Amino acid sequence: MDKGRDRGRGISTQETGGPLAGRIALVAGATRGAGRALAVELGRAGATVYVTGRTTRERASEVGRTTETIEETGELVTAAGGTGIAVPTDHLEPDRVRALVERIGREQGRLDILVNDLWGGEHLLVGSVFGKKSWETPLADGLRILDLGVRSHLITAALVLPLLVRSDAPLHVEVTDGTAVTNRRYRENLYYDLAKNAPIRIAFGLGQELAEYGGTAVAVTPGFLRSEQMLAHFGVTEENWRDAVAQDPHFAVAESPHYLARAVAALAADPDRAARWNGRSTSSAELARIYGVRDVDGSRPDALAYFEDVLYGGKDGTPDDYR
Repeated sequence: MDKGRDRGRGISTQETGGPLAGRIALVAGATRGAGRALAVELGRAGATVYVTGRTTRERASEVGRTTETIEETGELVTAAGGTGIAVPTDHLEPDRVRALVERIGREQGRLDILVNDLWGGEHLLVGSVFGKKSWETPLADGLRILDLGVRSHLITAALVLPLLVRSDAPLHVEVTDGTAVTNRRYRENLYYDLAKNAPIRIAFGLGQELAEYGGTAVAVTPGFLRSEQMLAHFGVTEENWRDAVAQDPHFAVAESPHYLARAVAALAADPDRAARWNGRSTSSAELARIYGVRDVDGSRPDALAYFEDVLYGGKDGTPDDYR
């Protein structure tokens, strides 16, 4: 019997034999960066992955990048060994999210993994956030940050969770910037601070609500992420990223998006994940240590520890000490 049809209540899914074979995932916000890598690594582990984003081959989002598209992400998931299904979606439009949920329910009968990686606010940070008091931030930009980083997450959770709880072991992953421990420090600007702390509380609250379903809600964060946008900012590629260290010495502790993604895929395959992680926030480095994961270059960077110890704590150390 096909495992996808046996476990679900809908059409059969591709059986790849990986640790997440037969599992159905949705990565919301998968056009680029950590979201794209998360989708690819879940697919590599055997999952069928629905990927959403606003940038398509025909239209760019407000981020303004045309070099990555959601269709390409779907193709990368399939190339990695999973089944990638691209569904262009703006998660600030409830009707679009409802249509997405209806499609997954119709085609699969359930959802096992929801990764809430919605953001897309980097273009607002330099001019409207960094170095500015909250009252110096244009109100429209501040509220847009909250739309992108908080409201989109809440809309998605509210509309997707009824499908997620059909799973025998629902997993809800909130992706943010920082853990509950590291974000005890003010994140430079009120709007950004709220946007990056809210997913941590969302995971905590949903952990309470999902517990009776045997579910897990967890907030995760990368360290210093070598996203496509960050590489472009420094004028380097993944192949020569270390050239950027001359511009920012701290970039030496940077990690690829696949580091967090590999760690989350391992968490998703952990039968004891609810006991370990429900309601918590964690980092790529902590997950990597626990699950034995390494980055694409074989290292195990811990940027958050480096920032806490060296930058803020005054401890002697170099980025290489934290790789």
